[in-house]
Amino acid sequence: MSETIAITPAAPAHQPVSSTPYHRLGGAQGVRRLVDHFYDLMELEPQYSELRAMHPTHSEETREKLYLFLSGWLGGPDLYSPQYGHPRLRMRHFPYAIGTKERDDWMACMTQTLNEIEMEDDLRGQLHEAFAGTADWMRNKAEPGNMPAGNVVHG
Repeated sequence: MSETIAITPAAPAHQPVSSTPYHRLGGAQGVRRLVDHFYDLMELEPQYSELRAMHPTHSEETREKLYLFLSGWLGGPDLYSPQYGHPRLRMRHFPYAIGTKERDDWMACMTQTLNEIEMEDDLRGQLHEAFAGTADWMRNKAEPGNMPAGNVVHG
């Protein structure tokens, strides 16, 4: 399975740029709003305290990296790779034990973000599905009866 998940259906070459999730979300400002809301929730809401504890003390760099990654992942400019190389999402997350609970906590925070950011309902559904698939792919902790896809680095 690929590390990135395409969230736009295959489209003819003449598909207008404005139909990408990046542009439908509002371009750079929309992606920044989504990222900031996500990390603000993680920092402010008690139910995300364990998720927050997995992240660096200062979230500015983490926020920026997610913003750069999502820009390209959503169909906008590839801002991440020129600075950091291929995203290699699973590899970069191997130091963190990500199991079902961590995946579910991350998705709960992202779902709340998607529900609280203004966007078209079909885009919200499309993003939720794509984030859920990626979050599941990030699991790397062996759990009884629920093995993650790909390599397991935490057992």
